[in-house]
Amino acid sequence: MAINILHRVDKDRNMARRYELSVQLGLFGDVAVVRHWGRIGATGQTKEYWYPTEGEADVAANRVLRQKQRRGYELLSPGPDALPA
Repeated sequence: MAINILHRVDKDRNMARRYELSVQLGLFGDVAVVRHWGRIGATGQTKEYWYPTEGEADVAANRVLRQKQRRGYELLSPGPDALPA
């Protein structure tokens, strides 16, 4: 599925962050919202949140995407099936 990549850079605060958000299908019909974040150039951290349906996962992913954009993250490269902003 699509991967949304967001960046937030503030040179005055020495901040250079990267955030990736994707919705991925599981083997048994469940769906995961995968979140990966960290400093640009670093390995970072990853966390998965599992949902029973794709609709629930999309709602959760859109909520996180809007939250990050309110906090100053800019959408760098939405995938072809990217979550709507």
